Amino acid sequence: MGAGSSQPSENDEQAIVPQQDRRKTSNRRHSEETLDCPTCQGTGRIPRGQESKLVAVIPCSDQRLKPRHTVILSPGAVESVYVYFTPTTVQMNITNILNITNDNFFTVQAYNLTVQALFDKTVVGKADMKNVTTVKPLTDKTFSFEIPVTLMEEGLNNYCKKSTIKIHTLFVHLQMSMTVYYLAHFEQLSLDTYEYIDCGSNTTTPHIINPTP
Repeated sequence: MGAGSSQPSENDEQAIVPQQDRRKTSNRRHSEETLDCPTCQGTGRIPRGQESKLVAVIPCSDQRLKPRHTVILSPGAVESVYVYFTPTTVQMNITNILNITNDNFFTVQAYNLTVQALFDKTVVGKADMKNVTTVKPLTDKTFSFEIPVTLMEEGLNNYCKKSTIKIHTLFVHLQMSMTVYYLAHFEQLSLDTYEYIDCGSNTTTPHIINPTP
């Protein structure tokens, strides 16, 4: 065959970018955009015997970190009520227990608990607490708080002070709100509940009914 029609042999072929240079280019590009896994140091393999020490990294946006109810508030019980009378008012200090449930795998900070007590749609007491508590992952915690209540209506005063009545029951409506903080995120929670209070004795332990849905 003539010299002008000769074809290049397989040994004469040469890649435009050598395989080694392409690997370096790829590694350089990846190193600029990503980081090596600290467990396997970018090799894709882990040392034998370290399987139980692995840590799974889950994005904060993963739905597994956002259950339907992140933190649940539920009423516990009325711990105690201290009642005392003035010539024109009935004063009560009501100590309540609040249950806080954290069903997540991270700690939750609870702040700014605001409680408002109403009797027949009239506000009779308020309480504010700035730093409430810290709830660890997958745990429940109880928090006690006191709310002062003042009854100034003449009919209620006569009712609570009347000695011929053995149990002076009041139906008090509590409205609660609280802020929780977790994973750089704030969330506002609220709870409405009702409780029976005996306003005619110095100390008592009344019961609480189920909260409204």
